[in-house]
Amino acid sequence: MSFLNSAARFIQRVCRYSNVKLLAASGVSIQAGPRTALADEALKIRVSGLRPLQEVTVRAVVISDDDSMFDSSAQYRADRQGELDLTRDPSLGGAFTGIEAMGLLWSLLPAPMEVPCRRLLKKDVMKGPQFMDLLVHRDLSERGKIPGPVLAKTRVGRWFAGQGVTRTKLSEGRVRGSLFLPAGAGPFPGVIDMYGDEGRLTEYRASLLASRGFAALALPYLGTEHLPESFSDLDFGYFEQAASFLLRHPKVRSLGLGAVGTGKGAELALAMVTFLPQVVAAVSISGCHANTGGELRYRDWVLPGLSYTASLARMLDSGVLDLSETLADPCDPSHRASLIPIEEAEGHFMFVVGEDDRKWKSAAYAAAAVQKLSEGGHHNYRVLSYPGAGHRIDPPSSPFAQAVLDQTLGVPVMEGGKPSAHAHAQAHAWEQIQEFLHSNLGGSCV
Repeated sequence: MSFLNSAARFIQRVCRYSNVKLLAASGVSIQAGPRTALADEALKIRVSGLRPLQEVTVRAVVISDDDSMFDSSAQYRADRQGELDLTRDPSLGGAFTGIEAMGLLWSLLPAPMEVPCRRLLKKDVMKGPQFMDLLVHRDLSERGKIPGPVLAKTRVGRWFAGQGVTRTKLSEGRVRGSLFLPAGAGPFPGVIDMYGDEGRLTEYRASLLASRGFAALALPYLGTEHLPESFSDLDFGYFEQAASFLLRHPKVRSLGLGAVGTGKGAELALAMVTFLPQVVAAVSISGCHANTGGELRYRDWVLPGLSYTASLARMLDSGVLDLSETLADPCDPSHRASLIPIEEAEGHFMFVVGEDDRKWKSAAYAAAAVQKLSEGGHHNYRVLSYPGAGHRIDPPSSPFAQAVLDQTLGVPVMEGGKPSAHAHAQAHAWEQIQEFLHSNLGGSCV
């Protein structure tokens, strides 16, 4: 694989060298703006100098932090003035069809020579922008085949931390993670951000939240330094310590914290707003309203973990593992003890789910959770349910992956979703999540 990566880098260098000569000769130019922007901002891509109705392929290429190549491409026909505007003109084929202004970003996949079923992630959010090359190739070409000559190219940088955002690596008692603070004196609304089943440090959502005016703590809970290796060893007191630390910070508002989580992280966010008085709002993204995996203990509460039945996993013809039936049904009366008692919470809830989630039945879990709240006379919730969206609903333009290689199992696991529908869900949900947090934590939207 190291040889293939080296070959990919060599091909890209050759391509860049030839572009310089073709750029002046072709008279074609590609403009993308803003050239430097936050990763959650929209990008406008235009091409000019083409022949009337000329057919071209527009391609995006990104080299990831681990030196892997990701790319995407779509086919277009210029208008009668020889121009293209991706906010106006439909793709005729390629990674997507129709008018998708951000399609080249959310359709980025590992290049054909790379290991498949991986998601493009920015691992070190403070180490400069994620650069993306945009190229215009003559004629229509299919992904995986040698494209036509390059007519024009440009480069844009996508930042995951706004100007003035700082990051502090934490070693506060048992608490680990990264604290991102916006520029300025504050105080800012505080948010704890957690990701899914691996439970390790994931920073890019927290850094973007800080760029939008939140003091955001990216909180790992497994496998980092002295943290446990499995769910069975989780101590809920760790999350209480994290909340207490953040709320005491001089740059954090004292009105209460928000918790945002995906997958297992969403479940922990629900538990935090239920059990911890410091947390007053929770955003559950593709989560379950019951405790899963190991036992959860907090003071007088003991919640058994819902179990997984490995025999219910299905290997699809594509070689992708479907785990959607493996988690025990939290709505089964025999599992009542595992339910998080959200009806006793005084805070507010937002449930964000994809109706095509193939990893967890998150839409059904959200429906059961709000029924439980309603039956208790509570109306402190909002549900964002997106047809066609899959499991991992990330910030806008995050590349879509229907199946992702599981590091523990060693095989790709189905997450579900349709690319365009999932992308539009991400864009809408991101704005709604920020509004929800601001309205419940104090402050105004940035």
